[in-house]
Amino acid sequence: MAVKEYRPELIEKKWQDVWDKEEAYKTSDDKTKPKYYALVEFPYPSGQGLHVGHPRPYTAMDIIARKRRMEGYNVLFPMGWDAFGLPTENFAIKNKIHPKIVTKNNVARFKKQLKSIGYSFDWSREINTTDPEYYKWTQWIFIKLFKKGLAYKSEMPINWCTQCKVGLANEEVVNGVCERCGGVVERRVKSQWMLKITDYADKLLKDLDKVDYIDRVKTQQRNWIGRSEGAEVNFKLSGKEEHLTVYTTRPDTLFGATYMVVSPEHPIIDKYKAEIKNWQAIVDYREEAAKKSDFERTELVKEKTGVPIEGITAINPVNGKEIPVWISDYVLMSYGTGAIMAVPAHDERDWDFAKKFNLPIIEVVKGGNVQEAAFTDVATGKLVNSGFLDGLEVSEAKKKIIEWLREKGIGIKKVNYKLRDWVFSRQRYWGEPIPLVKCEKCGWVPIPEEELPLTLPEVDNYMPTDNGESPIANMTEWVETTCPHCGGKAKRETDTMPQWAGSSWYFLRYMDPHNKDMFASKENIEYWSPVDWYNGGMEHTTLHLLYSRFWHKFLYDEGYVSTPEPYNRRTSHGMILGENNEKMSKSRGNVINPDDIVNEFGADTLRTYEMFIGAFELNASWSQQGVRGCRRFLERVWRLQDMVVTGDEYSKELESNFHKTIKKVSQDFEALKFNTAIAAMMALINDIYAAGKITQGEIKTFLTLLCPVAPHIVEEIWENLGFKQRVYQQKWPVWDEKKTIDSTVEIAVQVNGKVKATISIDVKEEKDSVKQKIMANDNVKAAIADKNVVKEIYVPGRIYNIVVK
Repeated sequence: MAVKEYRPELIEKKWQDVWDKEEAYKTSDDKTKPKYYALVEFPYPSGQGLHVGHPRPYTAMDIIARKRRMEGYNVLFPMGWDAFGLPTENFAIKNKIHPKIVTKNNVARFKKQLKSIGYSFDWSREINTTDPEYYKWTQWIFIKLFKKGLAYKSEMPINWCTQCKVGLANEEVVNGVCERCGGVVERRVKSQWMLKITDYADKLLKDLDKVDYIDRVKTQQRNWIGRSEGAEVNFKLSGKEEHLTVYTTRPDTLFGATYMVVSPEHPIIDKYKAEIKNWQAIVDYREEAAKKSDFERTELVKEKTGVPIEGITAINPVNGKEIPVWISDYVLMSYGTGAIMAVPAHDERDWDFAKKFNLPIIEVVKGGNVQEAAFTDVATGKLVNSGFLDGLEVSEAKKKIIEWLREKGIGIKKVNYKLRDWVFSRQRYWGEPIPLVKCEKCGWVPIPEEELPLTLPEVDNYMPTDNGESPIANMTEWVETTCPHCGGKAKRETDTMPQWAGSSWYFLRYMDPHNKDMFASKENIEYWSPVDWYNGGMEHTTLHLLYSRFWHKFLYDEGYVSTPEPYNRRTSHGMILGENNEKMSKSRGNVINPDDIVNEFGADTLRTYEMFIGAFELNASWSQQGVRGCRRFLERVWRLQDMVVTGDEYSKELESNFHKTIKKVSQDFEALKFNTAIAAMMALINDIYAAGKITQGEIKTFLTLLCPVAPHIVEEIWENLGFKQRVYQQKWPVWDEKKTIDSTVEIAVQVNGKVKATISIDVKEEKDSVKQKIMANDNVKAAIADKNVVKEIYVPGRIYNIVVK
């Protein structure tokens, strides 16, 4: 009797309920089993809900988690919510709904959507960064950082988003605008909490050699940290005891330094205000520079601008020459020392600046004429016009000049990093309160750990203030408190933590989410660490990934975690674009809601298509036709039920095909080649249909292979066929390598370069036997006819070529 129609809307909710009831994917407490920790970046639960980009990484890691369980591992595959942040607060302001309620509603919607797709998350370990029982430990970690001197408050120029009315870290400014809202970013000086991530720069860089990250992730981390070796050199200011310190990677080019440039924010400017003859021009320039973000100043603006500081000059320490000092916004106070020596012959920016303002250009590394050398930072060649360095190779000149500077007491060898300290505080409401108070006598004091969590006060108005203060600053009752040290008057910090705080350690809380005494027990941390496989977006490799590695390394140094790195393996995925090959967005009208795909085609079709759409690490365009193709594939799987015959073994006809497919699928899943793994299963389906039947043993194997991709349909078929247990409880199939090797092969036969026949031969067949079969072939006989065979070339197992005249 023919099997009934495939109706995913009837079977998928059924199996999701079964899995919940059976706690199918709950992580075991049995620590005698080998562990496997599979992790996806937890989502920000926005009001829009999931889009079809979310299921791509979730399905990929779900496949790995399901496969690992079948391989006998104790698997931790958790999910939670990165729920603090500006979008929720902005929505709350606009709609006059408390952010807590907005978050609760958004989480409920996201969770319902995720459950409808059938992911094998252990929901008993669900976490939420806005839960006081969670952010209690975020605050606890911050206090530890503060006590170690890694958290400090500093007056500094920050990136100020004029739309969000909040300070941004450099990493949150993309192409000169706010990464989140696209608003204009300008520079403002504010007192901000900072984290000394720079103290960990070397460890963050070196330990990349210890982990299995894809190359592009490692490259982005290395570039962002930006380690360089060079020297710090002091340039004395003419007629003054003071000097300007510069950092340079090319101290060998000191003889070519013809002017200096300082950042508009450099303190030397205000110090010598009275001596600067063009003060108003300096003031005007600084005001213009303040309107630009660091990115605009260094990356976007190609036209160099600047003003000479009339009345201040410096002395080049190697030749005693007096050189002018300028201000320009392409020099940042936040990088190096805020001052540079300009060597226009060998630096493109300096060359552009010198040409525009008619400043001297002196070639000091021989590499053709000055104009040819100008656009390359000449790292090889011999020194010229450089006094005692003349004739030396660059590498030798570097060593000699650094030693000379050291002996003269005007310079030292120096390692520098592009990485800046992390701007940690935000002047908004919806974030973790910073657990510190400011005492008139004691300064900044952490609240006692036993008083954590310090919860957010209830406020009626979440509007950010125009003066840059958090709306919490107006909550006098909450702000005014007593000092834990002296009992005197104190005020609470009203800035909150950035969204990155809760996401910097969430992977640790999953290990022990209900622990009241610690963020996770030592026993659980030692068992589950490190995360075995972490998949996330490339857009987070210079934000979240760097920050979480920093926090983890700090906790490691303090003895709270057992591994120096949080993640053993880190991979990334490409975006899913709209059918028009553009990024999905409401404005483009090309957003696909996964709910619509699940309702029309089924969750298994969505999962299959998300994995079949293309190479996992590359962007791919959505295709509704492709969705339909995956649905047809699953309908063919469904109809296998009509073809089942008795027998637990593989049939002789399909045995080799099954072993090849097991090998292909197993290896491709591990290599993130999900599309080719699914293609292999599609090919096997063709072979089964060609055979016209499938044994019970074969269909068990096929359903087990398909289970990680399309878990609902396989469980329904398994039950319909009366098999015991569930598919998710089966062992992962293994292949016999010998049976993946074909015993026969098809070879082409060419006569004078044209294919005349293909014949089947045994892979071990001798040439004489192959020749006999070829010469007996009617097509070959006709091609040769009465001609003379002058040459025969045989490439074993591939081709037999005959040349005739």
